[in-house]
Amino acid sequence: MKHKKLTIAIIIVVVLILVTGIIMFPPIGGKMPDKKALSEKIKIKTDNGELGLMLMSDDISNPVLLVCGGGPGIPEYLMDAWYKNPLSEEFTVCYWDYSGTGISYKSSDKIEDMTKERYLSDTQAVTDYLRERFSQDKIYIMGHSFGTYIALNTVKEHPEKYVCYIAMSQIADQKQSEMIAFDTMREEYAQAGNKKMVAKFDKYDIRNSDEDYHSYTGSSLRDDAMHDLGVGTTRDINNVITGIFIPSFRVTAYTPMERINIWRSKFQAHDYPVNPGSDFNAFEEVKSIDVPIYFVAGKYDLTTCTMLQEEYYESIDAPKKKFYLFENSAHSPLYEEYDHAKEVLQEIKADN
Repeated sequence: MKHKKLTIAIIIVVVLILVTGIIMFPPIGGKMPDKKALSEKIKIKTDNGELGLMLMSDDISNPVLLVCGGGPGIPEYLMDAWYKNPLSEEFTVCYWDYSGTGISYKSSDKIEDMTKERYLSDTQAVTDYLRERFSQDKIYIMGHSFGTYIALNTVKEHPEKYVCYIAMSQIADQKQSEMIAFDTMREEYAQAGNKKMVAKFDKYDIRNSDEDYHSYTGSSLRDDAMHDLGVGTTRDINNVITGIFIPSFRVTAYTPMERINIWRSKFQAHDYPVNPGSDFNAFEEVKSIDVPIYFVAGKYDLTTCTMLQEEYYESIDAPKKKFYLFENSAHSPLYEEYDHAKEVLQEIKADN
């Protein structure tokens, strides 16, 4: 009898573990939710190989928006899956996974091939595909965080293909931004009496040592502190593991293997040559563009410091420009504040 009860107990525990695992990490996937006029996951061929695209729209007569996401390792589509937002209500949206990342990842990819030139070439390939498919001479382009580096350089080189540029959490001078964030977060922990976190920050001399700077920006301390203090990805994601890593395995638009590849690519993306963190200064390199530019910034963003975004907005020369500040957001304002985001996007469309 005891053995029978033990066997039943073990079976129950195993079943509970399996059910929990299936709920948390669905074993199927690979198709986008079929709730829109357009909801499509495809791959297109380019000179650099295949690229994975996610296309979404409530109305395919809407103007086309190409989204250059952050990372470069984490797909921007995840933000769309987690947060109700108005992007696909106002536009026919194209999310895409960069070469070497997400559904565009291949184990044969070489780190040294992931250059700025390749990413800009890929952006043109996706742009031209969208222009042809949707019969639009010009499309909108949006950059988010790392994607602003790609999108800004893209519109600088090919303004004739774009209606305007939406810059969400624009990189202006990332090295300076990291130093401002470092000092601000250390001071906040010091004021809170958190000696343990202060000591962790004091291990890095990021102003006087390039080695320390690169070690810190690639460390868990940076991400942990930013999310703990609400100045990272969003105001409400306070932990990378519970807020990003685990939820990414529940997004069934990706197959289980593609979810794994997201993190395979993320862990090596820090070493990609396409890296604006050290050597890109928008103030010096992109002083003007020939398309309208609309800045979208979160008040609490320290991932790309809002103060520097405002300074760059003041300095850049463009046919039109406007700065939108989201008072309750950190690094992803268009996903964090639905109502304000919808108003801003409608205003940008009306302006063009």
